[in-house]
Amino acid sequence: MSLLAPPRSRIPSPRTTESPEAAAPVELLVEMPGEQLVPEEDQDVIRTRSRRAEPRAWLRAVVWLVAAGLHPGAGPSTVLVARDLSVRMDYRRGIVVYGLAGVVKRTRLSTATVKRHVRVLRELGALAWMVHGSKRNLAAPGETYMATATIYGAVIPPAYDDAMGHRLTGSGYEARVCGVTPAGRELAVADATARADARQDQRRTGRSTQGVRSGAPTARPVDNSVVDKACSAGREPHSLGRYHRAPAVDVERGCNYIPRERASCRTARVSSPKISFNSDGSRRTAAQTRAGIAVIQQVRPLVNWTQREGLRPLEVALRPLTDAGWDAHMVAAELHSWMLSWNPARPAAYIRASLAQQAAAEHAAAVYDAAEGWDEAAATRAFTVSRPELVYDVMQGLAEGMAAYSARQAEQGLDDLTDCDAAADMAAFLERVPA
Repeated sequence: MSLLAPPRSRIPSPRTTESPEAAAPVELLVEMPGEQLVPEEDQDVIRTRSRRAEPRAWLRAVVWLVAAGLHPGAGPSTVLVARDLSVRMDYRRGIVVYGLAGVVKRTRLSTATVKRHVRVLRELGALAWMVHGSKRNLAAPGETYMATATIYGAVIPPAYDDAMGHRLTGSGYEARVCGVTPAGRELAVADATARADARQDQRRTGRSTQGVRSGAPTARPVDNSVVDKACSAGREPHSLGRYHRAPAVDVERGCNYIPRERASCRTARVSSPKISFNSDGSRRTAAQTRAGIAVIQQVRPLVNWTQREGLRPLEVALRPLTDAGWDAHMVAAELHSWMLSWNPARPAAYIRASLAQQAAAEHAAAVYDAAEGWDEAAATRAFTVSRPELVYDVMQGLAEGMAAYSARQAEQGLDDLTDCDAAADMAAFLERVPA
């Protein structure tokens, strides 16, 4: 492993406007002595001294490392391979699958060249092994060949952070930038200004190029030598024709621009207040609204999934229940009976839809019962009519049943479970009941 030559006193900037290699020189923030390349045993994610980075910051660091000449084998192909890796990286963690064949196909470099420049990135401390790939066949017998892929993690070496004036917290792969030195702040401001100027120049160049390509006429000064006003030299004379086919002005009616109908009316209409109505068509009063809100104020703390909604929307949604005379506990019990295991994003809208479905189901059931001729009052009349003889019939049946039970127990040689004679008690009761 060879030693690096000490870097020059001036190094290229990490951000360029034309190409990654053509960079403007900037002053070094720190003196970097000659350092040995990262050995192979320190290129693993566990032992690396570089910190984790996301793809854009990592690519800027790679451009800086290549332009600084910290590795004798680094060059434009190194940046080309790094760009291909950065496009496929995880945006937050900077993890990428190597995929040698794909890199060779996309970059149009030879296999040996791609391998060499990936090794250069590892020796610069810009790549760390996450998973070492293996060509060993891991497939089950009878299946196709299968091996493990090499996975790299994007990292930034300490040399870049020292040059940029970054303050770090932590160490190794989990280190993070927590601030900058005063010199690093000045460099960051200058870099941001240069990037903004470059973007502005690029926009101007793009607009001018687009105008020339589209054939749009460019403004040229008009020769108004007769006009003695210097401010009108760049303006064209007025056209003698009419503009936008404007209708002729009717001066006889006494109004040049605005008709009398529009001039006499108010320019802005005052929106009428929203009027609410009850289910029977009557106008809803403020007292009814206040009473409904008073109920909803007690309901909302009892039902968790309604607490993200306002009182007024809930009051409007629950009006079918509050107008029917339901109190807060009855409304809360109804909402809990829906057994929601999730929280609706719009509780008021969900309540309106659910109540509408219930009302539709009840209406359909009523229509079906009417079509079948079902009369609930007639069906339940037998259970609601007062029948004194019904008690006598029930008691007589119980007496007969108990007598039969006692006789069967006596035939089997068994004793009754009770100490008293149930049949005698029933008979005594029946003697007191008038027939």
